[in-house]
Amino acid sequence: MTDRTIIRAVAADEARARVPELADVLVDCVEGGASVSFMAPLARATAEAFWRGVADGVAAGERCLVVAEEGAGGRILGTVQLVIGQPENQPHRADVSKMLVSRHARRRGLGLALMRAVEDAARAAGKTLLVLDTASPDAERLYGRSGWVRVGSIPGYALLPDGRPCDTTFFFKRIEAPSGR
Repeated sequence: MTDRTIIRAVAADEARARVPELADVLVDCVEGGASVSFMAPLARATAEAFWRGVADGVAAGERCLVVAEEGAGGRILGTVQLVIGQPENQPHRADVSKMLVSRHARRRGLGLALMRAVEDAARAAGKTLLVLDTASPDAERLYGRSGWVRVGSIPGYALLPDGRPCDTTFFFKRIEAPSGR
């Protein structure tokens, strides 16, 4: 991460305006083999439709979208989402989803910075339990170092973008709600 890197949540209108950049990050990650719900080759129209749906979720208050960018309004280097719209019997919980960092921006601490920001967003939303899953050994190490608890792995749970089955590991983390809640 450089001094110019900014990590921040974006509103729905900005997310809609930046769909092409967000699609660039998603396409790059899928081309790099990331198992993030999409198969290769990922059509640009599919990636853009996904991000429009995310923007709609942000507008509805069901998601928070956090980006890492090169300076204010600069190129998006990575993203993570907090899915806060949960069933009524789970108001304390949120899912961390689609932590993506462009291949050219990896190994700079962006993943850790994005995770800290999404945890802060969860606290601000009054959430006290977070869950996520990953098919990446690198991400597993990051989550473990960040205090997430590994629950276990399910063999062949998803497919890599090239169609090969991959194991998926599930994690959780308890966080404190901000004082006064």
